[in-house]
Amino acid sequence: MISPNQTPQEMEAALGSALKARRLSSNLDQKTLAERAGVSLRALRNLESGQGSTIKTLVSVLRTLGRQDWLQGIAPVATINPLMLTPQARPRQRASRPRLRRAV
Repeated sequence: MISPNQTPQEMEAALGSALKARRLSSNLDQKTLAERAGVSLRALRNLESGQGSTIKTLVSVLRTLGRQDWLQGIAPVATINPLMLTPQARPRQRASRPRLRRAV
């Protein structure tokens, strides 16, 4: 389990352990998972051991394990604009020149 009191290295190791547990529960060996994810065996070993990896490797492995939902908490989609909650909030208008009306 990852906690906020851990160092980045401890968090990396915990994430690697969680991924390894997920791989084992899916009954996959490292070679098979690496091939399915399109990453090198060395990259997968580094990821699982907490020795550093790329975001691409992490995302590829998560997708292959069917756990891309783990990434949802990183950057949630904003549904409310906090500025619209202020008392002075008005819809934004574009600046433009006054238009001349033509007589018909």
